[in-house]
Amino acid sequence: MSETINPQPQPQPPRTPGTLQAEARDETAGPVEPSGSPRPGRKGRRTVRVRRVHRAWFVAAVAFVTIIGGAAFNSLPGLLIDPLHDEFGWSRGEIGFAVSIDMALYGLTAPFAAALMDRFGIRKVVVAALGLVAAGALLSVWMTASWQLMLYWGLLVGLGTGSMALAFSATVTNRWFVQRRGLVTGILTAAGASGQLVFLPLCAWIVDEHGWRPASVTVALAALVVVPFVWLLLRDHPADVGLAPYGGEYVPKPEPARGAARRTVRVLLDAARTGPFWLLAGSFAICGASTNGLIRTHFVPSAHDHGMQITAAASLLAVIGVFDVVGTIASGWLTDRFEARRLLAVYYALRGVSLLFLPMLLAPTVHIPMIFFIVFYGLDWVATVPPTLALCREHYGADSAIVFGWVLASHQVGAAVVAFLGGVARDVFGSYDVVWYASGALCAAAALMALVIRRNVPEAAASAA
Repeated sequence: MSETINPQPQPQPPRTPGTLQAEARDETAGPVEPSGSPRPGRKGRRTVRVRRVHRAWFVAAVAFVTIIGGAAFNSLPGLLIDPLHDEFGWSRGEIGFAVSIDMALYGLTAPFAAALMDRFGIRKVVVAALGLVAAGALLSVWMTASWQLMLYWGLLVGLGTGSMALAFSATVTNRWFVQRRGLVTGILTAAGASGQLVFLPLCAWIVDEHGWRPASVTVALAALVVVPFVWLLLRDHPADVGLAPYGGEYVPKPEPARGAARRTVRVLLDAARTGPFWLLAGSFAICGASTNGLIRTHFVPSAHDHGMQITAAASLLAVIGVFDVVGTIASGWLTDRFEARRLLAVYYALRGVSLLFLPMLLAPTVHIPMIFFIVFYGLDWVATVPPTLALCREHYGADSAIVFGWVLASHQVGAAVVAFLGGVARDVFGSYDVVWYASGALCAAAALMALVIRRNVPEAAASAA
């Protein structure tokens, strides 16, 4: 008589969420052979795998919109120099000095903002910064004296925009991305140009039709509208949502870094002992002088001096923003593939050549050579940022965001000097020609400085790998 033997049940491994999802997929696909292919004669539905977009890209998108909203104020100074001069009788040098305070504080705040983000988190710092921008823009509606212009435009807006400067982009990129850092840096840098593209024509039309005060209110509202997006959607670190950074491995969220100001100064003192820091800071100061300080502040009034309508000049500046987006993203792509210092040298040399030709191109109407300049200059506008940030990362590692903040400070100091001196030159000489020529020569010097920067071979090899 045969005896039936019942085998003992084997212990099953724990059912984790991952195994439950796998079982659900197996049930959907139908029975499978050991080889993994469906059994013959059985009709099973094909499993469709949906590849989810990494959360890092959504964080980058929120940062992009935030920078656009905070950068709206940057559209105003060039548009309001003539209206403020006409209404209050302030000299262009006085107005340029207020703009220079804004630009200097923008730069000097940036390195401390990077450290504050390490201490208090990105969201809190950025929301406070947007509030300062909105307050400065709104209060300027009631100003009657030039010192108020310096307080509202210079102090409040400078502190606010500085806290959302490129150090914000560097912090987001360093925390959320391991791969595609150059590309993301280019995209976030292009956000400032996108804000210029959106707000310059709008603010120029408002100034022409309704005066400068409604334009200032528009900028304040743009900053406030962004606040809910930042608070609800931005996250400080991938570990906050249980993720690894894009292209990297999971790392726990570090403890808040205390002593933000002390750390920022210490990083500056350490970096100041190295040659690459001074070469990067010097070349980036010339970058700021030839972009924010020169074109963004003085292009519209200079074109108006030659008989061009303010709206037409502002539209040309907005077109620079269009090609700036293309050029900066392309520069980020190139930075992932080519040596950063050589890219910088090419960018500065081409910019210097274009500025030398600008005085001959200004005219009452827009013509083909001027359009060519706008396209060419737009592609080069802030294409310098991705390779500069890459060089900071290559030489200074974990402190690169703060070091870049100090390099950005030099960028804004250069911009502040030219914003002020450009207005003084216009008051003294009656034109901006000498400023264009001097800036072109400075760009040639920046190209040489970029080539002198030595390469940090171990770091460069690691990043290439």
